[in-house]
Amino acid sequence: MMTNTTITNFRKKIFAYVDQAIRFGDVVNVATKNGNAVLISEDEYMGMLETSRLAAIPGMVDSIKRAAAEPIEEGAVYVPGEDW
Repeated sequence: MMTNTTITNFRKKIFAYVDQAIRFGDVVNVATKNGNAVLISEDEYMGMLETSRLAAIPGMVDSIKRAAAEPIEEGAVYVPGEDW
């Protein structure tokens, strides 16, 4: 979900907008006369960074796509304590 607001309204309700971003994963788009800014939770930001890092590893995206296409029945069964 994305909430759009003006900088004036954001100033008036900053706590509510920050809480919305943290508790509900909402993205808050703040419009100003100089452009827009986006507020997201730290968890969302860290997730985006991690996704970006993983996508930068050569072959990682293709590997994930291949794994996603495999039928679940063909996957390995996890055995606790097993060496990988």
